[in-house]
Amino acid sequence: MAGGPVTGVVHQPGSAAEVAEAVRGAELVVPRGGGTKPPLAVVDGAEVLDVSALSGITEYLPSEYTVTALAGTPLAEVEARLAAEGQYLPFDPLLVDAGSTVGGTVAAGANGPGRLRYGGLRDFLLAVAFVDGRGEIVRGGAKVVKNAAGFDLPKLMVGSLGRLGVLTECTFKVFPHPESCATVRVAGMAFDEALEAAGRVGSGAVELECLDLVHGLAGWDLEIRIGGRSFALDARLKRAADLLDTDVTTLSGDADATHWRSRREFGWAPPDASVLKLPLTPATAAVLEQVLADLDASHVARVYSAGVQQAFVAWPVERAADMPSLDRALAQSKLTALALRAPADASNQPILGYRTGGELLRRVEQALDPAGRFGRLG
Repeated sequence: MAGGPVTGVVHQPGSAAEVAEAVRGAELVVPRGGGTKPPLAVVDGAEVLDVSALSGITEYLPSEYTVTALAGTPLAEVEARLAAEGQYLPFDPLLVDAGSTVGGTVAAGANGPGRLRYGGLRDFLLAVAFVDGRGEIVRGGAKVVKNAAGFDLPKLMVGSLGRLGVLTECTFKVFPHPESCATVRVAGMAFDEALEAAGRVGSGAVELECLDLVHGLAGWDLEIRIGGRSFALDARLKRAADLLDTDVTTLSGDADATHWRSRREFGWAPPDASVLKLPLTPATAAVLEQVLADLDASHVARVYSAGVQQAFVAWPVERAADMPSLDRALAQSKLTALALRAPADASNQPILGYRTGGELLRRVEQALDPAGRFGRLG
């Protein structure tokens, strides 16, 4: 991942040792993987570490439900290998078809709508190897599911944006893939109505794979995905429809799979828009709606995803000059946004709104990168 001006120097290390050597020889460096989330590692004047050569699955133990891959490995390769054994990454990584990589996904800390049922990336990352700011190779965690020893470095690297170290290898816990999935949808609801219906279904006796609210021309669409054994799927879909107590449409088979794949590839967003991700709760979703209304931006495309635990907002390219106003409004409302995508000529500011971390973040940065070779998050 990279964005913003760079020095023109690009390193293409083929091993963790070469990554360490490149870090030791640079004053300022930024890692780049598949380049699917350009604004996330913006370090002006930095040399680029292209880790795409660090690619390949180094260990896969289907019976142990773990997979280990080098940081530059395309997630599409990991998903294909897991699918052959009927397994998957339950945190539902974003932009897989676009070329996102293992390391970039961890550094971004971003999940798709399927994180609703089992949790996010932090819950499935077991171990990491990375190069710190001293140019030393560091390992944390363990390649086993039951592990409680030592400092939890893997979770520290989730969402680090490449500013605490250059990831070289990651180990994930995986799960069996649902045998079949289908989606029920209610279209054209008011926002409060959609929130209330989402809460009703979410607290009902139906296990959900995904629950998203999608802003459309006719109002809000509530989309609920259910997975499981094929013989039980129709009954579970009916229970969800009964809880909604209104007319629904259903997607199944290839239509269902294609729909949710497009969702995590940002197929709902205009291609030239900046895509922002915000952590939320159902209560703070209303706060975000007010922020957008105050900025005369209630029309922008957006999705409240994973049971309204996160929002994705497509900020229009024609409103790029208003991004500072959005930044201030989010900060005043104690909301934080991460820019996952932005136009090439945008400022590429990766974090907007309320900043968190403070002194603790500065101490972590000082410990792992005392010379500031990766820039600073704070």
